[in-house]
Amino acid sequence: MKQIQWLVVWSIGILILSPANLQAAQSLLSGKISAELTKSVTSVNNLENIEIDKQKPVLIAAPENFNPGLQVPPPLPKPTPKPSPPANPQERIQPFAVLENIQTDFRNDTDNFGQHNLFIEPTFQWRSPNGNKYFIKTGFDFFEQRGFESVTNIPWQIGWQGKIGDVTLQTAAGVDVFDRLPTAINFNAKVSAPIVQPQVSSSGKLISAVILSVNLDQAPYKFNAQTLENQITAWRFGPDLYWQIDRYTSLFSSLRLGNYNDGNSEIQSFSRLERKFGQFSLAANLFNWSYDRNLESTNGYFSPPDFLVYNAEVAWQGDIVNFLRCRLSANLGQQRLKGEWDNATTYQTRCTAKISPEIEADLGYNFSNVRNQDTGGSAYGGDSLTGQLRVKF
Repeated sequence: MKQIQWLVVWSIGILILSPANLQAAQSLLSGKISAELTKSVTSVNNLENIEIDKQKPVLIAAPENFNPGLQVPPPLPKPTPKPSPPANPQERIQPFAVLENIQTDFRNDTDNFGQHNLFIEPTFQWRSPNGNKYFIKTGFDFFEQRGFESVTNIPWQIGWQGKIGDVTLQTAAGVDVFDRLPTAINFNAKVSAPIVQPQVSSSGKLISAVILSVNLDQAPYKFNAQTLENQITAWRFGPDLYWQIDRYTSLFSSLRLGNYNDGNSEIQSFSRLERKFGQFSLAANLFNWSYDRNLESTNGYFSPPDFLVYNAEVAWQGDIVNFLRCRLSANLGQQRLKGEWDNATTYQTRCTAKISPEIEADLGYNFSNVRNQDTGGSAYGGDSLTGQLRVKF
């Protein structure tokens, strides 16, 4: 345990303090889900100025806001560059692939029910002369939960991304190695294509586009220590649709169908409409999640028969100084769980520091507060500290 604490301090050096919050939505907002409620919207909203030649996600909204099983939609289609002929025979020999960047993701989730999840995952990306990309992802994950023995996880994954015409293909496979549990495999695949070709302004800003992607994922469900101890894995399948209506308005919609190895199944749907006004933005989110059976008491993961969330979001994003860009947002809405309605409030902030032309670092903090409708008090509290370090070569 001391070694784990030392690793956390060495990686971030920041101690998280956990306030208190909703008991009715404890499982959803605890641990991994609590962080995912805000992680992706923050990361994609951080990309205010979308430029086609940078291969960034066009999305200003993301379903990971509510569940980690849903993925960020693909980058805009980009023509595969044609390698120029060598100027002399000595240039004919080219490496198979060149290291392009290293991206390290960090997330530390805590709550007042004794749950703690830590993720430190670097991804190494290479690019080949024909434009294909290759990935190697590893890291260190740690799951701690009151009443259960802690679990340590070392993930390994190898991936590839390429294009066939306007269609982008991406796939990855690997293994998850645990300290006291059997090794498990993981796999994901994504196919993306523009339904309406992207229109871009002379300055490189996206004006309009419609992009459809289909996703398939299989992996251990890293919800908490209890879920991992029960060796729960899940297959998830479904489409994402992103529509850039105009330069300032976007719509994202997603559907996921899931099947678990314990016989359970799920349906998730998420939609987000966003409008930008200079440095400010307004958004509306709608999420619905339902399971065939509620197995939370036996297998540890949140599995409601009927869960609905809707909220409105106001956000600001701008430069604090010339090398520091931040985003602040607040959500206000309601959730329905087992026929009961509760208010829900979320605050989040994320800043990006441009350390050098090749190095950028993100740091974000999320806090969710939902009042307990039965007692009127605050029964559940969850925080998430997130970060990302990007190094280009």
